Amino acid sequence: MDQFWRGFIQIHILYHADEGPIYGAEISEELARHGYEISPGTLYPTLHRLEKSGYLVSERKLVDGRWHKYYDITPAGREALGQIRTKLRELVNEVLLGQSDNGGTGGT
Repeated sequence: MDQFWRGFIQIHILYHADEGPIYGAEISEELARHGYEISPGTLYPTLHRLEKSGYLVSERKLVDGRWHKYYDITPAGREALGQIRTKLRELVNEVLLGQSDNGGTGGT
């Protein structure tokens, strides 16, 4: 199941970065709100992979005397999120609503 959760976590990260810059502790709390208990040893490599893939860009900012690394979505990340939304909509329609593109119900 971990491989599925990793995908969901990446989608959550892109979604929230699209709303505005995020930092690790903040996104960790948001993910926990959705039931994802993710360690820093998993979260930060995920953020770095998304950045290395060109979906996020980071910037260090000093806030209240502490440095935070903020991540923001890139144009490529926004495009990927748009494609994800399309596929997610199709998946929800088929799996949860029993509707498929071919007009039938259930199955593919």
